[in-house]
Amino acid sequence: MVLRWRGCLLEILETVLLTVVIFFVFQHFVAQPYQIEQVSMEPTVEPGQYVLVDKLSPNWSDYKRGDVIVFEPPAGYSEQDGQNIPFIKRVIGVAGDRVAIKDNAVYVNGVQLHEPYVFDGQPTTPLTNQSSWVVPAGDLFVMGDHREQSQDSRVFGPIPKSTVIGRAWLRYWPFDKLGIIGSASYGAIPDAPPAGAPAASPSAALIGVPGR
Repeated sequence: MVLRWRGCLLEILETVLLTVVIFFVFQHFVAQPYQIEQVSMEPTVEPGQYVLVDKLSPNWSDYKRGDVIVFEPPAGYSEQDGQNIPFIKRVIGVAGDRVAIKDNAVYVNGVQLHEPYVFDGQPTTPLTNQSSWVVPAGDLFVMGDHREQSQDSRVFGPIPKSTVIGRAWLRYWPFDKLGIIGSASYGAIPDAPPAGAPAASPSAALIGVPGR
């Protein structure tokens, strides 16, 4: 009888341990829950909502323009009572891109982006004296969808991809807000001109297709 009781206890411990290991592996290598604590990505995601961050697919599908990502904040920056919580922003430019803010709009490689996701149709303005950037290799240029309430690459510049936790891909709480967080589509943005070459005219045609 004692041996049977011990056997049952051992099975329970093994099940609990296996569950913990599976949870650990899943959260650290596959997907991780994340609570939104910032207003900088309204209306795409809002404070109090929970999203699932995809940490697996970037291993074979690199981050691209339009992706919503979660990353560790740059040194010296925070958005919630000084706490060092991860930031959530949208990728605007990738390595080699020339990003510029002109006439309250965003241009990438000389082409104006169509950004229907921006909160309340707010204009995009520089947050410092700098209004154009070239994204270095291994970096991403990011902005919040709530442009007037976001500390982003307009302030701290492009971020290293090594600081990115993953893509925000599923809003799962509250249930009435359940849905996929899709990437925006900007159409065929040309490659950046070689270093030293003049950038394309900002009068280039606006392109981009709404995509959530």
